[in-house]
Amino acid sequence: MYLLNLFIQELPKPEISPNGIQENPSLGTDSLIAHGLEKEQYIGMIILVIAVISAVGFFSRRVEYAILVSLFLSAFLIILLLFL
Repeated sequence: MYLLNLFIQELPKPEISPNGIQENPSLGTDSLIAHGLEKEQYIGMIILVIAVISAVGFFSRRVEYAILVSLFLSAFLIILLLFL
């Protein structure tokens, strides 16, 4: 009989409704995101790739050519797939 009373009794309402979620308005800038550093990162990556290819090319021209061909093919495929 006690178990039946548990099913019949009314549960207390939660203080915060799950349908009433409120979002704080954005202030426009986030101090945790470093804006404007993308150019420096891209320049650093290009310099790193050139340095790696040069170092590999110093030891083996075939491997250097293979790396260059794979980079050009992958860039071509990325561009092709982006614009299709």
